[in-house]
Amino acid sequence: MDRILKRLYEIAMFLLLLGNIYDVSAQNTVAVKMQPDTAKVFALEDLQLLVFRYHPVIKQAALLSETARANVLQSLGYFDPELKSGFGRKLFGDTEYYNKWSNELKIPLWLAGADLKVGYDRNVGTYVNPESRTNGQGLSAVGLSIPLGQGLIIDARRNTLRQSRIMVQYAEAEQLKQINSVWYDIVKDYWNWYYAYKQFELVNEGVLLAQRRFEALSRQTIIGDKPAIDSVEAYITVQERIIQKEKTAIELQNARLVLSNHLWNEVGNPLELPADALPELVRQTFSKPNKFLLDTLLGQASDQHPELVKLRTKGAQLAIERSYRQEMMKPKLNVTGNLISSRTDFGSSIPANYDFNWSNYKFGVELAFPLFLRSERGKLREVKIKQQELNYDLQQFGREIKNNITASYNDLSAYSAQLNVQIKSIENQQLLVNGENQKFSLGESTLFLINSRESKLIDMKIKQESMIAGYQKTLAELYYKAGTRQFARQN
Repeated sequence: MDRILKRLYEIAMFLLLLGNIYDVSAQNTVAVKMQPDTAKVFALEDLQLLVFRYHPVIKQAALLSETARANVLQSLGYFDPELKSGFGRKLFGDTEYYNKWSNELKIPLWLAGADLKVGYDRNVGTYVNPESRTNGQGLSAVGLSIPLGQGLIIDARRNTLRQSRIMVQYAEAEQLKQINSVWYDIVKDYWNWYYAYKQFELVNEGVLLAQRRFEALSRQTIIGDKPAIDSVEAYITVQERIIQKEKTAIELQNARLVLSNHLWNEVGNPLELPADALPELVRQTFSKPNKFLLDTLLGQASDQHPELVKLRTKGAQLAIERSYRQEMMKPKLNVTGNLISSRTDFGSSIPANYDFNWSNYKFGVELAFPLFLRSERGKLREVKIKQQELNYDLQQFGREIKNNITASYNDLSAYSAQLNVQIKSIENQQLLVNGENQKFSLGESTLFLINSRESKLIDMKIKQESMIAGYQKTLAELYYKAGTRQFARQN
């Protein structure tokens, strides 16, 4: 009689436990069934299209080269023609003291740093200086101002223009660097989302397996084939996996939010990654990366890596600056010559001795030379030191870039080898789980062993997905370290 009462008590407690788990199971089953109906694959290629069209940081990086071109335009302003005109008159006591009108068009020339000048002066009046006095028609002049010493080879305006043109290359390299960096971070966030989704999917699969096992044990417990304690243990496994599922659900939600940071539409409004979005499918075979890929990336990096391009551009800039500083050590010797004439138009007829000829001219020479040249020598020495520093930077950065590429390639090779081993290990673990289930159905195993082997299988699958995400992030890192970016079609 006592045994019967004890059995009835176990069944009653079990039925109460069964009611609780069915409530949780029903909620979970609904959530799982809804997802496949509305799921949509959001591939890395889709992300790439959105990012390179609408991402504000990508658009911002494009402004770097525009800014550099604007600086070139400013530097070209030093070669713009300049028109000057001045007028002054003094009239007092019915006497015109002076009436002066000066005009000059100066056209800077690239060759020899010369300036072409065309002018017209009309200076009349009682008290005008005789050396500048003209007749009532005024005088025209055409001439050149040429620096025969300092500034003949290169001057300040040519130095500024050449350096600003080189800065366009520097800005384009910086733009490429920023875009590569942004895309690399986005790719990492994508594969973090992939791993979070796969982790949630596997944990949810574990919840369903535990629920099915609990339901099967429930039926067997009711008819007396299994003790109630097995159902309690199965229920505890369900609870543990539900807790794990809730944790991974939060991680998935956060990973989705992080990836949404990179989604924008054409009008600049932020987008949200749909809750039902699915990451792309990834192949399950991973071959060792081709050695040709490493050689290609190493060769490309040595020629086109943004950091090296920036350093080489800086070197070209310093070379121009050095030429300019060497030019500044020459003495200033400026020569100005103008042919003058009383002609004010091309149709008038004037005497030959008042027209443009080699007998009518203005000529001037200006000479200046610092005796010690300490300022110029100091600036030249500073440029030479910067060039030496730049050469050391090129050596160091070149070596670091090469080693970083090789290290990422080695990591990628290790991931491919580990993944192939992990795939085989999962296949073997699945065989153990299947065998343990068969033994349990024959009464030769325990629920603890089944749960243990099944949990290990889930953990191994989660680890595999983590390794897949790591492999993909390392592949993106390999391209990033080489100074380029991994396009979606290269997967």
